[in-house]
Amino acid sequence: MRSLLCAAGAAGALWVGAVAVVPAAADEPDGFTIGDPRITESSGLAASRAHPGIYWTHNDSDDGPYVYAVDGRTGRTVARITLRGIGAPRDVEAISLGPDGDLYLGDIGDNLGGSWNHVWIYRFPEPKRLRDATVTATQYTVKYADGPRDAEALMVHPRTGRVYLASKKQDGTGALYEGPPHLTSSGTNTFRKVAPAELWVTDGAFSPDGTRLVLRGYFGARIFRWANGRPKDLGSVGVPMQQQGESVTFTPDGRTLMYGSEGRDSDVTPVGLSGKQLPDSARSGDGADGGTSGGSGNSAAGEGSSGGKGLGPSYTKGALVLAVATALVVVVRRLLRRRS
Repeated sequence: MRSLLCAAGAAGALWVGAVAVVPAAADEPDGFTIGDPRITESSGLAASRAHPGIYWTHNDSDDGPYVYAVDGRTGRTVARITLRGIGAPRDVEAISLGPDGDLYLGDIGDNLGGSWNHVWIYRFPEPKRLRDATVTATQYTVKYADGPRDAEALMVHPRTGRVYLASKKQDGTGALYEGPPHLTSSGTNTFRKVAPAELWVTDGAFSPDGTRLVLRGYFGARIFRWANGRPKDLGSVGVPMQQQGESVTFTPDGRTLMYGSEGRDSDVTPVGLSGKQLPDSARSGDGADGGTSGGSGNSAAGEGSSGGKGLGPSYTKGALVLAVATALVVVVRRLLRRRS
């Protein structure tokens, strides 16, 4: 076990060497540390619209029907929400905020390699007051048109309200899936593949204006322009080194990504966006080049590409290390769960 952990750490160190790190921009929000001892496997992150500076998160598995509101200024939990009206959660992996002000919780993980014939999504209104409370949630049954998948990313489009899932690239078949225009609680909701996902995706998020989509993995991320219900790759975006990178969300102004990790006292780290990475609403009037120049606009990793048309040597080297590191992380994670 110790040798596996050391190997994973060594691979992570190589990844740092493969990618140049650039200091964060001065106007980015501060990061924070989740200090609640109950939150040991923070696996999803969503910035609140109703409560500025608040981030919603949840544990991965073996916790219960709970969602936590964490103050991004102090890292302290200001509310724990208990969901009723649903079954026992199995493997909760993601959270997203819809245009209607409802929170969507994705019980979509499958650590058995995609053997569950269905998964669930829970939906409940974002509380108006931040205090411990019990709320009634709606439960949706979800299946994939092409068979069971293991997924950790759920994204609700902030304009249309349509729900998307991204499966993990375990066997070269990672993909983005689109749900029906409206979810139903009285039957099965079938999600269909709309685009490949060339990452071992651990989370994703739409920008507040719906014009950008980010998908993250353990050591890398890609950002996409979103138009007519489909993604167009804009290249890589910086990801901080974390214990086990599991979550991402945009700040309410769309200018910064907040990256979260599992583990006790886990850090949530900001990475600023610039140039064509910025959502359309954040780019108007800021002197952005409209995405037509060759600049990458990356503020944290120096690993840009022009519209995803080519991968430079540093990215290729990093991708090879990523593949090894990802495999080791997943093996360690599964072994730890089996022994627990």
